[in-house]
Amino acid sequence: MDLFIQSIEIDWRRISRGSYLRGIGSLAGVKELEFHCPVTFFVGENGSGKSTLLEALAVAYGFNPEGGTRNYSFSTYDSHSEMYEAVSLRRGYRRAKWGYFLRAESFYNVATKEEEYARDSLGKAEPEMLHRRSHGESFLAVVQRHFQAGGLYILDEPEAALSPQRQLTLLIEIHRLARAGAQFIVVSHSPILLGLPGAELLSFDGGWIHEIAYEDTDSYQVTEMFIKNRKYLLGRLLDSEDHV
Repeated sequence: MDLFIQSIEIDWRRISRGSYLRGIGSLAGVKELEFHCPVTFFVGENGSGKSTLLEALAVAYGFNPEGGTRNYSFSTYDSHSEMYEAVSLRRGYRRAKWGYFLRAESFYNVATKEEEYARDSLGKAEPEMLHRRSHGESFLAVVQRHFQAGGLYILDEPEAALSPQRQLTLLIEIHRLARAGAQFIVVSHSPILLGLPGAELLSFDGGWIHEIAYEDTDSYQVTEMFIKNRKYLLGRLLDSEDHV
């Protein structure tokens, strides 16, 4: 399968000896990570290294660290790690026609720049004002405006802005575009998005990166356990908290 990004390699010689990156169990020692499907999800607990690797991948590809297209050039706060300097990408024969790096934590800054760029290109014409929409609505507006077939899309926890219904909308968009030649690499905790048929799920839990079945992810298991045993679990959890 000719993916835009077929694999990533990490040259640890380019990461300083005292870097905190060397202490992230799932990443330490990883030299190469291959992608086999048009849609790949990074899953795992907070702090397991998912977003760190995704960000490095995005910056190495040429995206702005805070998000946007490869044409976006701005910095509100430089928080990205040095890992991007150690990451190299093995690309496929096809070249992506479009691309977007979308991350929940810095989307406000991207939306602001989106409006500024629109004003610059449209002159006196009224640009589409993302800040006049809800967070979720503006998030989906960017997806529907910028995401096209034949593109590379890197998403960091997109469900953070979306209701369950809108997560289903995003799932449909990802499925449709992937079938039309797009590639997605996504960090997510959403049991809805992770259920996308045919997606590759890579877990960062347990101190190593490995493939995992949908039903074996914590996102699925914890959600299923809560829904099926809500009263019992809440009783145990809240009762124990009252006795602390």
